[in-house]
Amino acid sequence: MRQVYINGEFKKEDEAKVSIFDRGLLFSDSVYEVTSVINSKLIDFKYHVERLDRSMNELKFKTLIDHDEILAFHRKLIELNNLKEGMIYTQVTRGVVDRSFDMPKQAIKPTVLAFTQEKKILESDTAKNGIKVMTLEDMRWKRNDIKTTQLLYASMAKSEATAKGFDDAWMLRQGYVTEGSSNNVWIIRSKNIMTRQSDNLILSGITRAVVLECAKKLDYEVITKNFTKVDAESADEAFMTSATGLITPVVKINSSQIGDGKPGNFTKSLRAEYIKRALEIAI
Repeated sequence: MRQVYINGEFKKEDEAKVSIFDRGLLFSDSVYEVTSVINSKLIDFKYHVERLDRSMNELKFKTLIDHDEILAFHRKLIELNNLKEGMIYTQVTRGVVDRSFDMPKQAIKPTVLAFTQEKKILESDTAKNGIKVMTLEDMRWKRNDIKTTQLLYASMAKSEATAKGFDDAWMLRQGYVTEGSSNNVWIIRSKNIMTRQSDNLILSGITRAVVLECAKKLDYEVITKNFTKVDAESADEAFMTSATGLITPVVKINSSQIGDGKPGNFTKSLRAEYIKRALEIAI
């Protein structure tokens, strides 16, 4: 049975409890991060905790969590659960207080929880074969730049896609692609890579930021701008980026085959470059 972390303690997963008055439970008043683990080491950890700080500050949490503390319980969870490859999910809620739509004016102790989950990352089937995505309207709120646990519509979008035989959904606002259900999205035309600019409508992904650097190293021009569903369907290559998917090739969008229907050469090269860099700086 897994050992999980909650408020400074490690417990068996069936013994970990949160209060029914926790604002994370009642209002999704909470933020989270997912950090990949490969060879029992943390990938891009520094960037994840920095983004956690940003999310908490955007929601005006009055107390941040010490980065050394986060690193310590991450490493302990890896040890306790003998995690070789997978992820650590960390969530911070505003804390426990009587239910009210008005956020508490006094400082309250945040609830901090984390758990491991095994997942094949380096040699995944999706990396080898690519995935199929469908498009649908993006009906989320307009602060998607904050990594909150308000994920119900993203879950609905993913579920609708899988029910129709796809692997994921790419969301659209006024005909322009924003992001996937839990990932940033990219297309390639000639030697130009396009991804939406960072704004309030997408999460500025950690993997996304590193991929921008890797692409430039491979002499591809990166253009950050809106692109349409039509642009995506007619792309030479397409892929998605996320902490646990790394760089995942997309081989079909709606009814349109991308390239020859197999992961593109540049996408494979970019994935290899990202993995090389990630493992070099893993801690």
